[in-house]
Amino acid sequence: MAKKEAKTDLWVYELLKKADIELEPQGSSILEIDNALKTASKSKTKNVGFPEYVGVVKDFILVIENKADTKKHIKLDEKGLISTTIKDTKDFAVNGALFYAKHLAKNTSYKKIIAFGISGDEKKHHITPIYVDETEFYRELTDVESFISFNKENIEEYYIREILKEETDRDKELADILKDASLLHEDLRNYGNLKDIDKPLIVSGILLALREAEYKNFSLDDLTGDDINSDGEKIFKAIESNLKRSKVAPEVKRDKIISQFSIIKDTKILNEVNETLKKTPLKHFTQFLYDKIYKSIKYSSSSEDYLGRFYGEFMSYSGGDGQTLGIVLTPKHITDLFCELVDIQVDDIVLDPCAGTAGFLIASMHHMLQQTDDKNRQKNIKQKQLHGLELQPYMFTIATTNMILRGDGKSNLINEDFLKQDPYKLQLKEANIGMMNPPYSQGSKSNPNLYEISFIEHLLNSITKGGKVIVIVPQSTMTGKTKEEQSIKDNILKYHTLEGVITLNKDTFYGVGVMPCIAIFTTGEPHPKDKMCRFIDFRDDGYKVAPHIGLIETERAKDKKAHLLDVWFDKIESETKFCVKTTVEENDEWLHSFYYFNDEIPSQEEFEKTIGDYLTFEFSMIMQDREYLFEDSQDES
Repeated sequence: MAKKEAKTDLWVYELLKKADIELEPQGSSILEIDNALKTASKSKTKNVGFPEYVGVVKDFILVIENKADTKKHIKLDEKGLISTTIKDTKDFAVNGALFYAKHLAKNTSYKKIIAFGISGDEKKHHITPIYVDETEFYRELTDVESFISFNKENIEEYYIREILKEETDRDKELADILKDASLLHEDLRNYGNLKDIDKPLIVSGILLALREAEYKNFSLDDLTGDDINSDGEKIFKAIESNLKRSKVAPEVKRDKIISQFSIIKDTKILNEVNETLKKTPLKHFTQFLYDKIYKSIKYSSSSEDYLGRFYGEFMSYSGGDGQTLGIVLTPKHITDLFCELVDIQVDDIVLDPCAGTAGFLIASMHHMLQQTDDKNRQKNIKQKQLHGLELQPYMFTIATTNMILRGDGKSNLINEDFLKQDPYKLQLKEANIGMMNPPYSQGSKSNPNLYEISFIEHLLNSITKGGKVIVIVPQSTMTGKTKEEQSIKDNILKYHTLEGVITLNKDTFYGVGVMPCIAIFTTGEPHPKDKMCRFIDFRDDGYKVAPHIGLIETERAKDKKAHLLDVWFDKIESETKFCVKTTVEENDEWLHSFYYFNDEIPSQEEFEKTIGDYLTFEFSMIMQDREYLFEDSQDES
């Protein structure tokens, strides 16, 4: 075996190991597969033939054929199909992988085979999966960066989504949640005559009241439409009880939250029996939320921000998205990615100074709780390691409610303006992780304190030395459009270290019109001049926009994220079109597009094609009497 081929084999072995997949090299201990390989010679002599790796995951055979040279990845015939000639089967990775897959389909009882043609190395490569069924019919699939989608946990979901092109149970659940949100929005409008700002308060208040049903202090049967002791009074009383039970303190904070829920008992239309419903709108909403939402939140261990999703849906259905208040709610896959990019640990203390609906805090809590079974440590995480600020009173109420519903017994959220807080006092919380999605497009030359970069600087100063700050902001924040923003960028580098910036999918905040990026910093350590920062182009993240739903995850998302994290943590090298490592200056545009240059040397075929295209163009222009386009300007003078 050639040295280059061995290097490729070892790299592929590491990829399989990372994905927790065990395949065997050069043969199989599974008798049926081993017997089939005894006649699998690519020369078609019916002698023995061995792919680089083969094995079984659940009821799928996975088979891999490698080539060290990316030029030997795939060969197509004159019809544009994968060539099946003996020479091409021997010489090209995809062609060889397809040959083995078809042979195994024909000579074993396995009905589902996924073959991989792989060429190159960790920095520059192609990994092409092909699905082959028992009839030897094959389908080429989208290239991947890892095998994460093909381990025991993910392969069936991959099969349903990418091969059968059907919805998974998870997809159906998402569609149901969004459908329910739409229905509830309509009912809140039709039966409650409610303003958009009040809808999420009604939802979160009822959800708190429903928690009291566990203690026999509240029941749906209690909501009778009584004129004296109204349904709203009963729900309001249950909310008060649950806030006390959740130990929301101090009392002034609890009173502030309670006051937001007074709309439930004070709004007449909500407490009168509706002729169409034959019950009060409040009872209708409570029944709906119990059946459709409360059960999901109560029994879910996911980091999903259910109330945040509902809030976002209400805003989008009402024709607005909160932009007038600078509110751009963070999707779940981004809150989870934040935790992974800072490698959040069980002892970390997290601060989100623009908490919104508490999505980052919920994700952090979930990731930390997963790392320990110790009940005391889990209690400490919930009560002492999650801190947040939120300026908008109604958002603060929703965030607090959301944290309570997700099992946070104390909820260290305060209703304050982050920018008015002394960062040195905030450091007393000893937070070593800062996460933030600040208000967008609020700053101006007359009010530079509201620039997104100002929020970043304030957060950097509020986290303990050597901590990590991770933010999601518009890309324009990293370019520094004004002198004031450039000055703040300069100041940040004097006291803190920029680790890197990740450019995101333009549809991350679907419907909002923001081109976002993630920036990661180390706090309290001046940026070294020779520091190599990472600038990553992660626009292709495996998420797409689906009609009537919005941004959804495709099966490629797991693979894309795994690749991103491997590159971020220096586990693998990457082409510069994905990641550029470079030093920075404060007046640079801290984005991949600013630093990237195409460092790939064109192949002979690409060079010949470019020359051919140019000569064809020149000939066409000359035939149209436009040869003057190619005359030397000096000859014309």
